[in-house]
Amino acid sequence: MLQSLLRTKPVDALLAETKEKGHRLRKTLGVLDLTALGVGAIIGTGLFVLTGVAAARYAGPAVIVSFTVSGLAAVLTALVYAELASMVPVAGSAYTYSYAALGEIFAWIIGWDLILEYTVAAGAVAIGWSSYIHDLLRAVGISLPAWATVPVTAGGLVNLPAIFVVAVITGLLIWGTREGANVTRVIVAVKLIVVALFIVLGITHVHPSLWRPFAPFGWSGIMRGAAIIFFAYIGFDAVSTAAEEVRNPARDLPRGIIASLAIATLLYLVVAAILTGMVPYYTLNNASPIANALWAVGAGWASAVISVGALAGLTSVLLVNIYGQSRVFYAMARDGLLPPAFASVDPRLRTPVLVTALTGAAVAAIAGFLPIQVVAELANIGTLAAFVLVSAGVIVLRRTAPARPRPFRTPWVPYVPALAIAFSLYLMASLPRLTWVRFVAWLAIGLVTYFFYGRHHSLLATGRQPGMETAGRRPAPGAAQRAPAGTAPALDMELGTVGGSITHHAGQTLGGEVRSLALDGVTCSVSACAFWATGNRCDAPSIKVDVTGGGNPRMEAGTIGSGNVRRSEDTCCRTFKPK
Repeated sequence: MLQSLLRTKPVDALLAETKEKGHRLRKTLGVLDLTALGVGAIIGTGLFVLTGVAAARYAGPAVIVSFTVSGLAAVLTALVYAELASMVPVAGSAYTYSYAALGEIFAWIIGWDLILEYTVAAGAVAIGWSSYIHDLLRAVGISLPAWATVPVTAGGLVNLPAIFVVAVITGLLIWGTREGANVTRVIVAVKLIVVALFIVLGITHVHPSLWRPFAPFGWSGIMRGAAIIFFAYIGFDAVSTAAEEVRNPARDLPRGIIASLAIATLLYLVVAAILTGMVPYYTLNNASPIANALWAVGAGWASAVISVGALAGLTSVLLVNIYGQSRVFYAMARDGLLPPAFASVDPRLRTPVLVTALTGAAVAAIAGFLPIQVVAELANIGTLAAFVLVSAGVIVLRRTAPARPRPFRTPWVPYVPALAIAFSLYLMASLPRLTWVRFVAWLAIGLVTYFFYGRHHSLLATGRQPGMETAGRRPAPGAAQRAPAGTAPALDMELGTVGGSITHHAGQTLGGEVRSLALDGVTCSVSACAFWATGNRCDAPSIKVDVTGGGNPRMEAGTIGSGNVRRSEDTCCRTFKPK
């Protein structure tokens, strides 16, 4: 049983799944789209909503230090994500990386955790959006009834504006990823202009005396503030969920992740310093602190403008979070861990309609009926747990697949991933006890679901992996398949069934008996492994066709299961399709 829980999914199998009919997503995104996606996710809730909550309840003016600590942890984790995203450009983010490196049970835990992270984070964003639309309407003399803007726990009935915006964003994502990316670009531009306006106006109202006492809640308050605002940094994680829809993922994913994080972190620090210098920190405990601060210093017109920008910012964050959650859910269903209906892609829109609609419904329920404080704390612990497992995954894959192409390499491994793990665990320990109770309860529900459904329907359990479709069919001994005419060089090789104790495929240890290594089409846009065979047994040697780097592909020769790989620069086939 332990072996089945720790079975890993070969990276080649993950890549092959992206080409299956009925599961192909449209590749439309470039580096600018990814940077906008990341900035759109990062600069939003953390800036426009949680800055005030963290300052008022936990850190005081030292919320600047909280942002610095969170930012450092995010930078370390972003370096980790950049390597894995370029190496495994597949939807699912941390879930997919954990499946390739740590095993199925860890992949399930982190996938279940990501469902919580993105859904709850999107709910927090929608609640903030509702608060800012209320402030904007108030600035022009329109008041919404209390029963329609806050949940029962806050004296109302339901948060209708939050439900409304979730419905609109969900419809946009069902319509198409390209359309969502175009909207995100416009929204991010508006948001950055408004943030610049706040900086210019706010700096003239800063009173340094308000920064004293600097840390009224002590170091523990600073760290708790860092833990509370940390989920605002999940934008780069959301970038990696878009991997299958990127035109050149090896190049653009690392650039988009790092650029978006650098831009957002700088703006966080500047805005936090100005905000806590404008008004007393204890007045910021609300869902629209920036607009309220401007209102308090007599800049009502600017409060209205900032509310427009905050609405734009929160809209883009909401879009990215619902998008990210739907792609994780989609990836888990495609692997068989959730019902296959959730992995269906609409043939006309080329988007996962059902899972996107269900995600939107769940987010609307959270945003409509729960308070911001509960939602924000629950989202953070999910984010941090994901970062721990992803960082561990880089260390593991460096050992189990050292030869696999890595367009971006995390520097100073294992030290950078180890520091990312340590920061994340420390921030998790700083969260309230009740948050841990809720988190453990959610994981318990997930484990019950896995053992009763996911473990038995997993593609690894049923043998239905892409690239292993011909399991059980043995070619005639000595039968060879030749590359099509016109390719150089022509490689004589047998592709098909192998038996015995072969446990090495494209650098990934599979464990147990490998019944098939049939490839259903290899082109120069993917990595592939082909084997020379003796009879029905694949003893040695192997030829690994590495074509991920562009230009002339490189052949790597070696022996299956050995650590010795001879590299020779040569030209291999531009296109090779086994008959």
